[in-house]
Amino acid sequence: MGQGEELKTRPDPKVEIQERGEIFFFYRPKVEREEAQSPDDVQRLYIVLRPESGERAVEEKQASDSGKEGEKRSKSDEEGGRGKKKVEHVGEGTEGGHGSEEVNIEKQPLLRFMVMGRKRLPDPSKRSRPYWGFVEMVTTKVEDIKTALKGEEYDTATRGHRRKSPARALAEGIYRILRHQSGRKTHTHLVYKLEFPPADADDGPQESLNIEREGSFVIQIKNPEQKSSTAYFRGLQSKRKAVFPAHLQGQLGQRRFGPADPPDFLNYEGCEFLLISASDDIGEELGLELRTEEEGDQKCSDLIEMFGETASSRPLLRGTWV
Repeated sequence: MGQGEELKTRPDPKVEIQERGEIFFFYRPKVEREEAQSPDDVQRLYIVLRPESGERAVEEKQASDSGKEGEKRSKSDEEGGRGKKKVEHVGEGTEGGHGSEEVNIEKQPLLRFMVMGRKRLPDPSKRSRPYWGFVEMVTTKVEDIKTALKGEEYDTATRGHRRKSPARALAEGIYRILRHQSGRKTHTHLVYKLEFPPADADDGPQESLNIEREGSFVIQIKNPEQKSSTAYFRGLQSKRKAVFPAHLQGQLGQRRFGPADPPDFLNYEGCEFLLISASDDIGEELGLELRTEEEGDQKCSDLIEMFGETASSRPLLRGTWV
């Protein structure tokens, strides 16, 4: 599929593209559920961002020996594929990402595995209400994302043997992170346009989880050094919160939230963010039209090529629950 292209529909020097890439959506049914037939059956909604270009080719990310990325490396070395590993529940376990290294996103894949706390995107009709999410994993290895999407069986002390179903591929498209100056204020948008499911497919699960054909959200980064006073989310445990490098942390200052400028903030596990619905008409709002390459052609699906054997593609191709 690739990152697509954008076309300006009117001159607007106050909108600048910080990052271009691909966006993938997945959902996972609740534990012990073989299928999901409604949002009530969904345990998690995942977003995977794969940046491919932007203001600069090189992005800064957490050190590869930190967070879940580092834990996966050490476990792989220790276990060598031996036995079943203990399940890592979302929001628990590993410390957030820290340290830093550089990645050329035009030459090496960079993947952000993100979790939406309310198991859906913000409701376009309620534009003032923020939805919380966080970056669970950042990696340059596709296999790490595949592992995160797989099902798993494990034992618990109170409920015995449990089964976690594999995730389902829900939607695929292109995205942009934009710097938008409005008056004297500057904020950032995450905008996207879907390529899959095809326009002529059903869209039951997508509609139920507020994943429109295209959308625009103001994205704000939570300052991990400031307590939140909002009732919309409780936040991660302290040990799971991101530790940003000094120059990124300095940009947040004493504010509780700041723009995702640069998008490098999202390259640290434990980064918490808010999405606030802005518009379902990107052209009208920002003077920008996103164009995918070949809408609906299964052979063009990068999601299927990368994760097809891991996540069922029926919701992606047919727009039906599974």
